[in-house]
Amino acid sequence: MPVKKYSPVTPGTRFRVGNTYSAITTDKPEKSLLAPMSRTGGRNRTGKMTTRNRGGGHKKKYRVIDFKRDKDAIPATVKSIEYDPNRTAFIALLFYADGEKRYIIAPDGLKVGDKVVSGPDATPETGNTMLLDKIPFGAVIHAIELQPGRGAALARSAGTYGQLMGREGKYVVVKLPSGEVRRILSTCRATIGTTSNPDHGLQVLGKAGRKRWLGRRPRVRGVAMNPVDHPMGGGEGKSSGGHPRSRTGIMAKGQKTRNNKKNSTKLIITKRKSTNKNK
Repeated sequence: MPVKKYSPVTPGTRFRVGNTYSAITTDKPEKSLLAPMSRTGGRNRTGKMTTRNRGGGHKKKYRVIDFKRDKDAIPATVKSIEYDPNRTAFIALLFYADGEKRYIIAPDGLKVGDKVVSGPDATPETGNTMLLDKIPFGAVIHAIELQPGRGAALARSAGTYGQLMGREGKYVVVKLPSGEVRRILSTCRATIGTTSNPDHGLQVLGKAGRKRWLGRRPRVRGVAMNPVDHPMGGGEGKSSGGHPRSRTGIMAKGQKTRNNKKNSTKLIITKRKSTNKNK
């Protein structure tokens, strides 16, 4: 998906780099697959702000996505490729042979009129969902389940994918987008191909207002605060602020935050890549 650089006709477009959305085929979502969304603005039920920097933003409705892909052996035709305001990847509207309609995460390269199918007998083609033990070695996959029947949990955002590396008994070995290599039950499902909109990370919003449209309020740097407000605050002039950490004192670099008592820890073969050589 290409991006375009805007002419500097206004201050907001001087540095803006936007998506061309050339893969989008319609701007009208399927009404039967829409659900209402409520916003909290970062407040809890008593009105207290529990999450900072949230609020505002454009109204939007949730698109009900079929993450399970459990409609086996029934072919579906891609009716449209659409934009989803709730995720970075595009979504595809499927019309099944029995008349049902469903949204899925659109794989890169999927076009209107293409046929997709899911189930144990599916072939390893873009958009088809298969059991991991049926997918050939080296295949590029996305929308990967962690628990059978639970629905896709991994590699769902724009331009992400995993790769099937091998098999070990009842598990398959998958390399994830983070660089982590882990075992996943072979009875889980995954979709062939990479997710759509791979150039999402190349976009530049261009102005603060576009960030507000997305529901994000201004964020103040910790070093610009007073010592009473942040561990990195205070000092004369532009002080470094000490070791990078959050407002509650949790270190931003170097401190391990994963719970080693999680059951899935034993399934990790290689931890995700890190720029910190001391890890």
